[in-house]
Amino acid sequence: MPQTVCDPVSQTVSDTVSQTVSDPISQTVCDPELDPRAGRALAKALRNLGKPPRPPRRESRMQNLLIAASIAVAFFQAPTRPPIVRSESVLVRYVFDGDTIDVVTVGRVRLLGIDAPETGRGLETPAPFAAEARARLEALVLRRWVRLEYEGPRTDKYNRRLAYVFTEDGQFVNEVLLREGLARVSAREPLARLRELQRAQAQAQAYRRGMWGRAPASARSCGDVTRHSGLIYSLHDGPRRSAGSTRTQSPPHAGACQTSAS
Repeated sequence: MPQTVCDPVSQTVSDTVSQTVSDPISQTVCDPELDPRAGRALAKALRNLGKPPRPPRRESRMQNLLIAASIAVAFFQAPTRPPIVRSESVLVRYVFDGDTIDVVTVGRVRLLGIDAPETGRGLETPAPFAAEARARLEALVLRRWVRLEYEGPRTDKYNRRLAYVFTEDGQFVNEVLLREGLARVSAREPLARLRELQRAQAQAQAYRRGMWGRAPASARSCGDVTRHSGLIYSLHDGPRRSAGSTRTQSPPHAGACQTSAS
């Protein structure tokens, strides 16, 4: 069979094919009737066979770097909660009220995240459940060893230490007072144990314990509602924050209480 003579374009294609594919295809490509433009396109496609893939475009790499940098900046700018620090065992030597104690080597400590009814100063009338809250706190910690947990700012504006209090047998004192309705949650900022405190208060509300139920006998003898230090205590729905003055006010029909107090 006579050998077919190829034109220069077809010959280039034929040479390329012969290096990459079998001979029959080479003979097909070396066709005198092959369109030169088709031959050039086929030659280009065949030259790309076996070549390694192209590296990713520079724009794609830059986009990935920008995304990674944005994630890193967002991570480092996110607010981090300070770690909780637990003290060694310390001795409680005095209980001021339902949320403040005096600790040897530490001084006054305010129970973090809760607020108990005020005991009153001077001639002020103690708030309902103030005596009960103080008595319960005394039973839990007075002359006992406890551990303090600090989170966030260590002191308040009165220079009292702010801390969670744990007994030696593991009782979380702040939570106990809330669960028994002798204090309420007062946290002004997120705390690591805030949900624990809120759950304890919700339990007291659900079972109408302490301040969330009926007022104590001393308050009931003075009428259905009594007000002290901005908190209104009702026989039906417990304490509510009043919008008016925080001075102690006598409830309706409180003549008997005023007489006995005098």
